[in-house]
Amino acid sequence: MNLHGKNLIAGELSATNAATITALNPATGETLPPLFHEASDAEIDQACRLAERDFEKYRQQPPERVAQFLDRIAEEILGLGDELLKRANAETALPEPRLIGERGRTVNQLKMFAALVRDGSWVDACIDRALPERKPMPRPDLRRILIPLGPVVVFGASNFPFAFSVAGGDTASALAAGNPVVVKAHPAHPGTSELVAHAIQAAAVATQMPAGVFSLIHGASHQVGLGLVRHPAIKAVSFTGSLKGGRALFDAAAARPEPIPVYAEMGSTNPVFILPGALKQNASVIAEGLLQSVTMGVGQFCTNPGLVFGLHDENFAAFTAKTAQLASGAAPGTMLYPAISERFNQGVQQARSLPGVRVAGQSSGAAKAGQAQAIVFTTDAKTFFKHPALSEELFGPSTLIVKCSSAGELERIAADMPGQLTATIHGTEEDLAQHQRLVSILQQKVGRLLFNGFPTGVEVCPAMHHGGPYPATTDAHFTSIGTAAIKRFARPICFQNFPDAALPRDLRNKNARNIWRLVDGQLSRDDL
Repeated sequence: MNLHGKNLIAGELSATNAATITALNPATGETLPPLFHEASDAEIDQACRLAERDFEKYRQQPPERVAQFLDRIAEEILGLGDELLKRANAETALPEPRLIGERGRTVNQLKMFAALVRDGSWVDACIDRALPERKPMPRPDLRRILIPLGPVVVFGASNFPFAFSVAGGDTASALAAGNPVVVKAHPAHPGTSELVAHAIQAAAVATQMPAGVFSLIHGASHQVGLGLVRHPAIKAVSFTGSLKGGRALFDAAAARPEPIPVYAEMGSTNPVFILPGALKQNASVIAEGLLQSVTMGVGQFCTNPGLVFGLHDENFAAFTAKTAQLASGAAPGTMLYPAISERFNQGVQQARSLPGVRVAGQSSGAAKAGQAQAIVFTTDAKTFFKHPALSEELFGPSTLIVKCSSAGELERIAADMPGQLTATIHGTEEDLAQHQRLVSILQQKVGRLLFNGFPTGVEVCPAMHHGGPYPATTDAHFTSIGTAAIKRFARPICFQNFPDAALPRDLRNKNARNIWRLVDGQLSRDDL
């Protein structure tokens, strides 16, 4: 497929703006054709208006049709074959095996949401039948269900060009809930985004979806992103990226005449607490697992374990030395795009400059332009408390190991910590019993609490919660991974005393789809 660099608006190509974006190969520094046209204000308005126009048509589609649409998107993505993999590799420097795995995850997510739509129980149908004889007041007939919000804007993420991008989990869950989607492509991989956008468009045509169900917008300027969020037709936003970027979109959405939700994932240091029993038994194994997690994907995961805490003794010292040794043997890796590499190097230099912080281990190989070396810093709790910058995310292959003198210091660190996507505890059952307060504190700080593992590698399944208290995300109630992600893009509505024929099908007396419903306080699949 020849790339054209234009915006794809409800199935039509558009390029009215002279401003363009140039794709760059981060491994070689070469520019990649073609030029990509940044969306104009008029194109942003057109994409949003067409999504609004076709919202009612799309939300009334039978569930089986929506499921077929999602399945067809998956098939069209696979149909792109090696062309998609080669373009993504050229734009991100991610190796082909990683991209093949991520493509598989993306396809499986789409199929997972298709299955969810077919099952139908996600709509949380709840029925409390009338009690006309109840004293002193009769109860009316009340029936509640989830319905779609309206057009959704999805911001593609830089570090997952498939799974958190044009056809990633945000798009899949928004479409599954019955919402048209306008995607803003990430400017670091515009060609990859265009290819996937055409797969979605082809699926929409093949399954006869309304044209406004999907649009792709290009843009590197803040004006494009803010224009999408502020458009009155948009009813929700999803974003994965920096705290600064997510907060700007959140503030813009809150300042609208009609505020809308922004589900922003904005980073995390994902602290690891290693307790004495675990160190005594497995110090070397934990060090190996930690360094592998830190360097996976050149450290460019939102779940990268950037902080490690433990009680200082000979076992903790041996663990630190082993982690540092492993870091020296790790090869430098190419980061996703130059700006990420520059920010990482600046963060490393800032950490190096702080009194009381030292480099324990670093990749011995020289880093080329755009590459990052694995690096392990060490300090003590006193220094950590003194310098707030040490508790901030350093996006890349680095971690800071902090030695503490008491359980009280571990608890204070946990209590002072801002919201996180994850926290990890390495320990024995005896360790957990002795550090119950630490475990309790961490439950209030994170969306996922791990035991004897590492946070990278997020399972896509119904039980997963990928979110956390601010500033990890803007709303800790919701996840961006797993089937529960669909609930970000739906809202409840209650029908009181409606005649049966006028109710949404899943609230009628006959349970036509055989979904689970809460009827008079009891889960049931029966007809009423």
